[in-house]
Amino acid sequence: MLNLNSQFDLIRQSATVAMADRILALKAGGRNIIGLQVGDPDFGTHPAIVASALKAMQDGQTHYGPSVGTLELRQAIAAKLQRDEGVQYAPASEILVTHGGIHAYYTALQSILNPGDDVLIPDPSWATHSNMVVMLRGNVIRVPAPAANGFIPHLESWSQALTPRTRVIVLNYPSNPTGAFPSRAYLQKLQDFAGQYDLWIISDEVYGSLYYEGRPTSAAAIEGAKERTLLVNSLSKSYAMTGWRVGFLAAPSRVIQNALKAGQNSITCVAPFIQKAAAFALTDPAIQAVTADMRAAYSRRRELVLRLSHELESERVRVVPPQGAFYFFLDLRALKMSSVEMCERILEEEGVGLVPGSAFGEQGEGFIRLCIAASEKDVEAGFRAIVKWAERQ
Repeated sequence: MLNLNSQFDLIRQSATVAMADRILALKAGGRNIIGLQVGDPDFGTHPAIVASALKAMQDGQTHYGPSVGTLELRQAIAAKLQRDEGVQYAPASEILVTHGGIHAYYTALQSILNPGDDVLIPDPSWATHSNMVVMLRGNVIRVPAPAANGFIPHLESWSQALTPRTRVIVLNYPSNPTGAFPSRAYLQKLQDFAGQYDLWIISDEVYGSLYYEGRPTSAAAIEGAKERTLLVNSLSKSYAMTGWRVGFLAAPSRVIQNALKAGQNSITCVAPFIQKAAAFALTDPAIQAVTADMRAAYSRRRELVLRLSHELESERVRVVPPQGAFYFFLDLRALKMSSVEMCERILEEEGVGLVPGSAFGEQGEGFIRLCIAASEKDVEAGFRAIVKWAERQ
């Protein structure tokens, strides 16, 4: 028998995609499903961004472009990072345009990780962060981020997880799935730890513009951190451009040199007309106002769930207010049931699509992720159905 890559035996399929497939099958059978499982904004991409891409296509920007990204877009990204994060990057040498945030993260890992290296990743966290390490033949060391500590690892937990082969720390704040993010003081101590042991930090900041309680600090903004930090971001969540697949990696120039090779040998380049639209999105003042309006809408939905939680007073569904992103990590541990079973039963019995917390790590068991990137009507109906179901158990 012909052999396959055994590394993929260690990788799980996306729980979000699997749930989406289940929902499509149920809808095809005539079921009415409230989909609160996928982290895809329910807003359309702003028409002016679409028009910018259309004009670029009509102007002939439909061929290969610079593999590092157009200078216009890299300058726009540098301006955004200076404006929003207070970090200065050289557009010519410290920024790479990528095929979405996932590709930015993948090229970041490819640039610094050797087979057998250990990577510290908080638990719970987005499953792709771990899966890509495994794909590149690294070893994932999960660092507990317990609910009792606000889903942030205790500082001593990083030290306890350290091994002689540890090379990288992966961060994702605001977090998918919990919406948590640490204080600036915490990040400073973590950077001191990374400096002491000569560790890289990859910081996935895709949800950085979606915050409700205070504003998250970029890991690269800590004094002395830029030289060891690889900052990953995209336009998917902030500008409702998930399907456009455009992101970026900002990092020291020697990392970008490696990441560029990875990009050249995987995607060649991001489509020039998409880059034109992305540059417009990042720089047009009216678009920035639209992004702020989207954050305000998510904030209203967040308040809706918190109000409903107070109104319904369920002891079986505990709600922790997210600080950012657009997820609630609902605590149903009182049911003494696996999160997979909970999500399957809520889908079948109540018609609500959710993601099991165990998909994000052991610390997520007993939790379910609810996405509020949906209409207020669906968010309210979905949450009420979850509580109704839980109270019957």
